[in-house]
Amino acid sequence: MDTAVDEHILLTQLRSGGRQSELAYVQLLDRYQDRVYWHVRRMVHYHEDADDVVQNTFVKVWKGLSRFEGAASLYTWIYRIATNEAISLLRKRNKQVDTNSNQEMLHENIAADKYFDGDRAEVVLKAAITTLPDRQKAVFVMRYYEDLPYAEIAEITEVSVGSLKASYHHAMNKIKDYINTHA
Repeated sequence: MDTAVDEHILLTQLRSGGRQSELAYVQLLDRYQDRVYWHVRRMVHYHEDADDVVQNTFVKVWKGLSRFEGAASLYTWIYRIATNEAISLLRKRNKQVDTNSNQEMLHENIAADKYFDGDRAEVVLKAAITTLPDRQKAVFVMRYYEDLPYAEIAEITEVSVGSLKASYHHAMNKIKDYINTHA
């Protein structure tokens, strides 16, 4: 079935109210929750934080369904909410903790994370990603890990494709510099 038609049916069921709406919400979670979790996890790095962001995302999705106009796909709208929630969490954390000690804490905890099974190169890459500004981090994660096209990232972030390409290029350069000095 066409994804747009499938999303339209799902949206109709979500907005119908009652039991059908609840069942459609479970279907929405089944369809998008894992993808959103890994998208967020790559940005915030901690399982517990990712779980919190995903939960907040889907609460906002549920509460905002009546305002969803369908200008973007449902998936894009959910990713936009998740990205903004992750960025909000990162900014809140950066305000609470000195940036340098926050970076050190993140670097130490990446390898110790029981949900992380990467090798040394992945540890260094994840540490490098933690040094990126929040928006750059979001663009990098969507392009590098999720292989999203710039046009889709532009819909999610509401930023021009040209700006995204520049942001990704700067992120890559920062990551290369970090890896060269820490490998």
